[in-house]
Amino acid sequence: MSFISRFFTNELPSTQHQQYLDPAQDEIVKYSDQINGTRQNSVPATMKINDEVELELQRPPYLHSMLAGGIGGTTGDILMHSLDTVKTRQQGDPHFPPKYTSLSDSYAKIFRQEGFRRGLYGGFTAAMLGSFPGTVIFFGTYEWTKREMLDRGVSPTATFLTSGFLADLVASVVYVPSEVLKTRLQLQGQYNNPFFYSGYNYRSTWDAAKTIARTEGFGALYSGYKATIVRDLPFSALQFAFYEQERAYAMQWTGTKDLGLGLEIATALSAGGAAGVLTCPLDVVKTRTQTQITHDDHAKSSQASHMEKRAKKTAKPQTRALHSSPRTVPTTAPTLDTSSVIHGLRLIYQTEGVAGWFRGVGPRFVWTGVQTTTMLVLYQYFVKYFDTLRPSEGSAV
Repeated sequence: MSFISRFFTNELPSTQHQQYLDPAQDEIVKYSDQINGTRQNSVPATMKINDEVELELQRPPYLHSMLAGGIGGTTGDILMHSLDTVKTRQQGDPHFPPKYTSLSDSYAKIFRQEGFRRGLYGGFTAAMLGSFPGTVIFFGTYEWTKREMLDRGVSPTATFLTSGFLADLVASVVYVPSEVLKTRLQLQGQYNNPFFYSGYNYRSTWDAAKTIARTEGFGALYSGYKATIVRDLPFSALQFAFYEQERAYAMQWTGTKDLGLGLEIATALSAGGAAGVLTCPLDVVKTRTQTQITHDDHAKSSQASHMEKRAKKTAKPQTRALHSSPRTVPTTAPTLDTSSVIHGLRLIYQTEGVAGWFRGVGPRFVWTGVQTTTMLVLYQYFVKYFDTLRPSEGSAV
């Protein structure tokens, strides 16, 4: 996401450039002049340096970046939550062979058996609890780190990767507990669902949080923390690399840095989607780690109690009740009793092969691509909108 701010610059006249330069930005301009003088025939390199100059000259205020990123990221999460549910079901499905296969098959089964609100949009409240604050913290940390590093002369590539790393690390304190709650609620489906057994049955988001804290300990809300970080950091790095390269090719092809909405969408969509596919095995391990069933007897009895109470209230003659007895799926469905990502990848490969690593790859490709594109487009819009609210004589933060 660190490349987002490149969307939102309008070229200033050269006189205005000199007016607003600080010492660090002056050095960037001098470096740009040197590059332009020695590599006049290298259009992509010249454009890249000019982009860096304009990025520094028109920094949006921190608050604007944080709000725009929060709105864009949250909107993308809202729109794509049902697809995220499908992905989670495919990755965390305890049945083997898998109950959920293709994207359309998964959508149809979940909607037909569980409905929209408690099925496709299960875990929505938990997701929203971490989406906006997590994204706001991410953008705030990213912008601060990026500006500090660029002002100290660190190369743009190293700056973007490091800033994304630190931003994810800081934001993870907020979004990981939300991710754990969301993932478990998505995987359980409808409460006391007779069609899908995951081992989790919570009445609500609050009930899930209380049950996890009481039976597994508060630390369980950070289960899969290592796997989440291991997934997110390579994803961000690949996303940056793909996007920068595609954008350079696009600028070379068009002969201008103003790519237009179509190419902006295409580069963001393909970069996000490709990064999502390549990191899918890590996402599978993350999902399994956060939703794996422990052998805690207290947890089992708590879950069984919930199921029995619900069964008494909603029991129907034609509906099979969900029992607390051991799951009846074949033992080849792996349970990752480990927090090691490498060990988790090995266990999945031994029982399911390469296909197990790429469970839910279709939904993940669509989700990462569309969510990234939605966030970037809305970020662009709101940064420009917020800029119109600033006093004309004000200076960037």
